[in-house]
Amino acid sequence: MHNFEKRRDRYNAFASFENPLVNLSFELEVPDFRPFCKANQLPPFHVFLYCVLNSLKEIDNFMYRIYEGEVIKIDDFMASYTVLNQDNNVNFARFTRSSDLREFVERSVAAKKFAEASDVLVNTTEALSPMEKKRNIHITCMPWLKLVAIEHPIYHHKSYDIPSVAWGRFSDPRDDGKLTVNMSVLAHHGFVDGYHVHLLAQAIATRAAHIIG
Repeated sequence: MHNFEKRRDRYNAFASFENPLVNLSFELEVPDFRPFCKANQLPPFHVFLYCVLNSLKEIDNFMYRIYEGEVIKIDDFMASYTVLNQDNNVNFARFTRSSDLREFVERSVAAKKFAEASDVLVNTTEALSPMEKKRNIHITCMPWLKLVAIEHPIYHHKSYDIPSVAWGRFSDPRDDGKLTVNMSVLAHHGFVDGYHVHLLAQAIATRAAHIIG
């Protein structure tokens, strides 16, 4: 963790807090990629999820975790998000992340269908080792709401180290060719500052622009 040493004192300071988490809500502005999705028969949610997860992987600060009392950096994470099953109860979709857009969307849609069809809680991390459980990002979307803020259920604040990202419904089309969506990013403040959330927002918008070319 040589590259982490410049942040070690910040981590130690926030790690001493009972609640070391920072949770920022903001309006994200991105190019309106929905016409591209329609033309290419791609579901917008899964394309946006692709932008979010692949952008998170590019920023080291979102890849730090705490394992056996020490800071580590994971090299990758599983792709997962919440869905509603046929009983309108929350369920979890999980799949292997891909850097290829169409492969990612195909896997994401399949995971969604599997979770929607199950009346029991699926795709949890119960079968994973403690180290494997660190390879995760928590994602939730509430497309019915214009998200203003969110408070996630946290089992133990002091040891919580998995970033959580949430967003609400997309805005209507704008004349300037962009859309907005309200997002919330929660992370351990020993790893992530507001600046890194800003970098994430920029990376998502850049990736969306690159996709539509």
